[in-house]
Amino acid sequence: MAGGKWAAARGALGAALLAVMPGSAWAEPVANDPAREAAVARLIEDARTSPPMLRVLLRGMPKGGDLHNHLAGAIYAEDFLTWAGEKGFCVDTSGLSVEPPPCPAERAITRFAGENEFGMDRLIDAMSTRGFQRGVGQNDVSGHTQFFRSFERFGKMGGETAKMLASVRRIAAGDTVSYLELDHNTNTLVSVVRAAGDDPLAEADLGAVYTSEAKAFAALVPKARAELDADEAASAKAMACGTPAAEPGCKVAVHYLFQALRALPPRQVYRSLILGFMMADADPRFVGVNIVMPEDAWLARRDYALHMAMIRQLAAKYPRVKLTLHAGEVTLGQVPPADFKDHIAQAVAVGARRIGHGTGIAFEDKAEDTMARMAREGIAVEINLTSNAVILGVKGADHPLNLYRAHGVPVVLSTDDQGVLRSDMTNEYVRAVREQGLGYSDLKQIARAGLHYAFIPGLALWADFGRLEPVAFCADFATPACAKYLAANEKARLQADLEHHFATYETERLARAKKVS
Repeated sequence: MAGGKWAAARGALGAALLAVMPGSAWAEPVANDPAREAAVARLIEDARTSPPMLRVLLRGMPKGGDLHNHLAGAIYAEDFLTWAGEKGFCVDTSGLSVEPPPCPAERAITRFAGENEFGMDRLIDAMSTRGFQRGVGQNDVSGHTQFFRSFERFGKMGGETAKMLASVRRIAAGDTVSYLELDHNTNTLVSVVRAAGDDPLAEADLGAVYTSEAKAFAALVPKARAELDADEAASAKAMACGTPAAEPGCKVAVHYLFQALRALPPRQVYRSLILGFMMADADPRFVGVNIVMPEDAWLARRDYALHMAMIRQLAAKYPRVKLTLHAGEVTLGQVPPADFKDHIAQAVAVGARRIGHGTGIAFEDKAEDTMARMAREGIAVEINLTSNAVILGVKGADHPLNLYRAHGVPVVLSTDDQGVLRSDMTNEYVRAVREQGLGYSDLKQIARAGLHYAFIPGLALWADFGRLEPVAFCADFATPACAKYLAANEKARLQADLEHHFATYETERLARAKKVS
């Protein structure tokens, strides 16, 4: 699109959006300006060597969607401990975890916190990677072990989904993230996964087992949907959404990915996958299915090909359900060579539209073929820089982010488990500049990709994402047809909103820089 036509369209886009988004606080729309973008890029470049300066500059940058964000792992230990204290939980005898009441009064969290400041610090370190990242205990435990052990310790404090949803939306709003695709399972469905036992399961048995399990699970899905209804309503109420006092987090759009559990006996894995596909097929808030837990775990390694067969079989039965799969979250020396030769390739082959982590791509037998297919078919990779550094020790030049980009594979930046990792999206952007050499235009494209490759319902704003050419309905953004299109398509609406916020951010950032100079 020519520069003048693009600029005019940009102003009209803002006007159209104001018409379809009641209550918007937008000022007069600002046209896209390559010169202004280049000026902001120079500010970023000048700050490249200073993490604090970069953070100040990037905190307000619109960051699109966070597509790899586990709800449980996004919560800070301090919040979990506060909620547990309100329910009468206690610090266990090890001082590294908690347990439900009854227990001695001196170990009640509320009392323990008042009398044992350093004990609470030790507990928070045990329930996150905070201490590990500062050098505490690095000789005793790997980042991988500390990370996954954290989930065991705070997992006992479940049942707070509404508070968790409010927390992540507040964090996202403060971090200028407009969309969250949260890995989350309702308690109703999680509770039945392990009831399958640990009997063996062969690929030839999948059809018969599915028929039996799906029939039994049919009544669970409405209960799970009702549970999510209640959690979302309580979360919205806590943030005063829909009222004049609504918090900024109310504007953060949220959808969910059902996360199947891979490091379990095969019947339990299959059961969780069946539940995930059924839930995503029935409830539009669940926009896809994922498969999680450590890829290097014994059962996950042993049964990887069987898990892919399960997914292939279920994808055929539920063709509307989209897939993003953790794959290649391994590195040299972590697992035997056979376990990283083709995991990403297998995930792509069963229909994954995004790959989570993908850190081990360089060790795959047909890495270039797999990346060529990902580039050709628009299969994005979810890059989690802090997570990969802490859990796998993969960072800086060893990270494959730029390998993917060199092969034309779409990339997005994500937080993974920002509470456990003590990170946020701004930190991921800072790391991308500092460690991966990305510039402002790269970050801007990644932010756009976070919405383009999201599984958000509705049609997209862009007919040609690479060239940023809008769909025919919005060839003239000022028309009623475009306003109607945006109102009917959540994805297009969020993409248009992002473009406006880019313009606002750049204008305000340059004005502030001018004042300082």
